Amino acid sequence: MSGEYKYNQLMDVKFEHQEIIDINSIVQSCDDKWFNQTLTKINDSVARIGIVEGEYHWHTHEDDDEFFFVLSGKLFIDLRDKTIELNPNQGVTISKGVEHRPRAPEKTVMLMVETASIDPIGNGDVLEMNS
Repeated sequence: MSGEYKYNQLMDVKFEHQEIIDINSIVQSCDDKWFNQTLTKINDSVARIGIVEGEYHWHTHEDDDEFFFVLSGKLFIDLRDKTIELNPNQGVTISKGVEHRPRAPEKTVMLMVETASIDPIGNGDVLEMNS
């Protein structure tokens, strides 16, 4: 793949400290199939909302763990040897260096916690060829 993906990924911090974060208003205004928005910065990490439907690409983050927590819908995270299924109020941490592919069969809303410096696209160009 060329590295071009049809994801709307906004890495700017949308809410400052002490500012109320209204997830419902963000979800209601989202028309994208794969949308990420950084909500707030917490020390060297960020909390992001993902509003997703469909498949992301296979990728890895060599230096960063990722935490996924489902608020609504259903999220599958494919690993090379198994698939993790997350329902509302369930979460999982994917260790750095682990190849993975998130996918959602229906509109799914999730929170992610990761380092502020992470590239959400990850190292996908090389890994896509291995899928």
